[in-house]
Amino acid sequence: MAGNDTEIGEIRQNKATSNWVIFAPSRGKRPHDFKQVKKESETLPVYDPDCPFCPGNEHLISSVILELPGKDLWQTRVIPNKFPALVCEGGSERSSEGIHLRMPGYGRHEVIIESPRHNRQTAAMTVGEVGQIVETYHQRYLGLMQEHRNMMTIIFRNHGWRAGTSLIHPHSQIIVTGMVPQYIRWREAQAQRYFDQMGRCVFCDILEDEIEHKQRVVIENTSFVGFVPFAAEVPLEVWIMPRKHQADFGNVTEQEKRDLAQALQDILSRLTIKLNDPHYNYIINTSARYRANEPQLHWYLQIRPRLTLQAGFEIGSGMHINPSMPEEDARFLNE
Repeated sequence: MAGNDTEIGEIRQNKATSNWVIFAPSRGKRPHDFKQVKKESETLPVYDPDCPFCPGNEHLISSVILELPGKDLWQTRVIPNKFPALVCEGGSERSSEGIHLRMPGYGRHEVIIESPRHNRQTAAMTVGEVGQIVETYHQRYLGLMQEHRNMMTIIFRNHGWRAGTSLIHPHSQIIVTGMVPQYIRWREAQAQRYFDQMGRCVFCDILEDEIEHKQRVVIENTSFVGFVPFAAEVPLEVWIMPRKHQADFGNVTEQEKRDLAQALQDILSRLTIKLNDPHYNYIINTSARYRANEPQLHWYLQIRPRLTLQAGFEIGSGMHINPSMPEEDARFLNE
């Protein structure tokens, strides 16, 4: 049902992708309307005897790939995914079947356990604890991208069942592919077209515009700016973008890792407090292999709360309808 029919929305273009997004405030949603209704439930324990990610339950996992130390135990731990989307056996050679193309399911799928505590979600962690998560991301990214066959590394976090998670214990995931997905190639091509036309990185231009006008900026520190993008596809979407132009997440410095942890913890805690712990995904968007030093690409971390659902028009057109204006979202997060 429509809300106030006299309120006129608009259509905005995402400069990084050239996609158009419909903003329809007449659909009656304001940032505070997305606040989740908390269900009465038992408080989560620090330790769950049935959770494979809890310390002491190592018999439920196959192996440990990497472990960063904490005060008493480990702080973060990387393990193979028990139900991997891709596995490292086999190759990436293509084969034909009639007009169709196929290849083995080569790749890697790992889980980053973010804390030994079963109930310690990222938004409630200290900046130092989040810093250990970022450090784990960086170490595994560098390790995985050393292998020639690994063409794309996606680091992501699913929080809540709407975002696709099945285990409560705080964790992120890494999936490596032996090819570059078409969506990534298309996104890189859009950045290349902008650079060829303007002679500048589109993401640097977006960042400069956000810093200049301040309408959608949520957080700034020495290395990063967090902002609601001008053409946000979903309500309260936030990009955390490095001030320094760099295409590859693997090139971050020690200072930048600390500043990323601070920005990420800040944004997630704001979303958690203001929206009662909403479901969300975040993704580190970085360059594909062999494009790490190209001048048109710029890595960033994208947070997308799961507050709305795609319906028929969005599926049919490929366009998003966002009932919340980015400027209002930024004000809401800054209040």
